[in-house]
Amino acid sequence: MEILYNQGGHQNIWLEDFGHGLAVQANQHLIIHQGKAMILDPGGHKAYKQTITQVAGLLKMKDLQYIFLSHQDPDIVAALNGWLMTTEADAYCSKLWVRFIPHFGVDRLVEHRLRPIPDEGMILNLAGCDLLVLPAHFLHSVGNFHIYDPLSKILYSGDLGASVGLDYDFVTDFEQHLPYMQGFHIRYMTCNAALRAWVKMVRQLDIETIAPQHGAAFQGKPIVARFLEWCEELACGIDVLGDLFQVPQKT
Repeated sequence: MEILYNQGGHQNIWLEDFGHGLAVQANQHLIIHQGKAMILDPGGHKAYKQTITQVAGLLKMKDLQYIFLSHQDPDIVAALNGWLMTTEADAYCSKLWVRFIPHFGVDRLVEHRLRPIPDEGMILNLAGCDLLVLPAHFLHSVGNFHIYDPLSKILYSGDLGASVGLDYDFVTDFEQHLPYMQGFHIRYMTCNAALRAWVKMVRQLDIETIAPQHGAAFQGKPIVARFLEWCEELACGIDVLGDLFQVPQKT
């Protein structure tokens, strides 16, 4: 468990990594403000028991107010029914996924607490702290959002900035870090136009840390700026993979 920020009744906690085996490593984060909390992308069934136990050690479960789902992937939402049945929290996801996420087994008794985020994003008030829900569509999901916390100045960026196969928590050398994330972004991000639109938006924010859902975080303004520059220039997705659209030939 890593404390990213702790000041004035506001905490940002990077929960312990319970990923293992074949499943992709995934980060879970908790924001606590004046005793109320939001969990971000709480994960799948393999991580559920350990994660909810850890959260219960940090706060009363009735004080978990929000469950944020950046998009619809199973490493984010598969265990949602357990969280809804065990807490009183409302879960927020893109309006595009409200009718799809119940296929992960959300019970009809709690499905009314799965709430839509409009395409333009929104503000969620956590006990007086306004958390910004930012559009990040096509990075990589068609309905995709990030969270910006103005108190800690942390941007939770979902799959954008994700890295795989590394053994450290914070990026200290951007160039050495590139091999752990470049291939993922080229394949999973839709196109450079989406990246440039996102960079233009987030440059309006005061960001100290970018915390992705997989791998290491970018901490400090210089390395955050370097990541944004890289995103702005990256050719990815349909920009470079158009030649995959071919009729398969028998060999």
